[in-house]
Amino acid sequence: MTARRGPATIQMVADRARVSPKTVSRVINNERGVRGETRARILDAIRQLDYQPNLNARGLAGARSFLIGLFYDKPGDYLNEFQTGAVQRCRESDLHLMVQPLDVASKDMARDVSMLVRQLRLEGAILLPPLSDHTVVRAALAEAGVPCVHIAPMREPVDSPSVDTDDRAAARQMTVQLLEHGHRRIGFMLGPPGHRATEQRYLGFADAMHARAVSIDPELVQTGNFEFVDGLECAQRILGSRPRPTAIFASNDDMAAAAACAARQLGLDLPRELSIAGFDDAPVASMMWPQLATVRQPVREIARIAADLIIQHRPHRHGWPQPVPRLRLDLDLVLRGSIARPAGKA
Repeated sequence: MTARRGPATIQMVADRARVSPKTVSRVINNERGVRGETRARILDAIRQLDYQPNLNARGLAGARSFLIGLFYDKPGDYLNEFQTGAVQRCRESDLHLMVQPLDVASKDMARDVSMLVRQLRLEGAILLPPLSDHTVVRAALAEAGVPCVHIAPMREPVDSPSVDTDDRAAARQMTVQLLEHGHRRIGFMLGPPGHRATEQRYLGFADAMHARAVSIDPELVQTGNFEFVDGLECAQRILGSRPRPTAIFASNDDMAAAAACAARQLGLDLPRELSIAGFDDAPVASMMWPQLATVRQPVREIARIAADLIIQHRPHRHGWPQPVPRLRLDLDLVLRGSIARPAGKA
């Protein structure tokens, strides 16, 4: 047998499977209308020949880019986890993920988004909060005909899917844990205004406090913007209150780490003199000491679902299935050593 020179071509796959190159292309692109037996024969030929589709040629031939855009405002652990999950799902369908930051304060947002769409011919876009609620971004993508999936929007888009988590229920459950450990004076660290997670996590905290008839001291509710530096100042304000709280619930783990740092600066013994709870189960949660009690978000699963919605939508270019998908995932508590009964309480 003569050794093959160079990579396999689509014509070679077609010859081996006894079909036309167009039929091979339809199978590669996951298009419908190819019989199961024929599809299996083509996939077998692809494996035998180790055929690797030329994505550039595919894009030119079908006016497609094989690109999904992931738009975000600020980097961080959440973005890293989300990107990993989305990339995994895209690779399974021979697509690529383009990760692009967008400044929510930019006056040129519409122009920037429109230029990206024209240059890249995106097949779909995933919007992370707060971009999932940004009217300019949403309008620019809609005008370009790019299907979008919105992650945790405050306002559900009328004609696009959304994926979110039940942050309010999870925050309520974590607050109940603090209350059942005997805490009554509890501080709460808010995220940035206008962010769905900020609102929902505080509402869950308030639900649990009101259900147990425990008052919320406004001085103990401060904004840390989901960032360590801002969270450090936020925690210092909370810990400067008198009487000092016996627990702090930070609505993300970076702020919880900042609260632990602020407490150490004051010489407090954790968790005997201050219990701390977080949200997200970011890597920092297990690096702290004591390790952080927190709420675990299935970020990679959310990302896979969002990417899959776009991938499955591609054959239906004239709109999303009805009713438009609205997916909500549950969250899990991860109880670690950062919560204990207040000092002096048995």
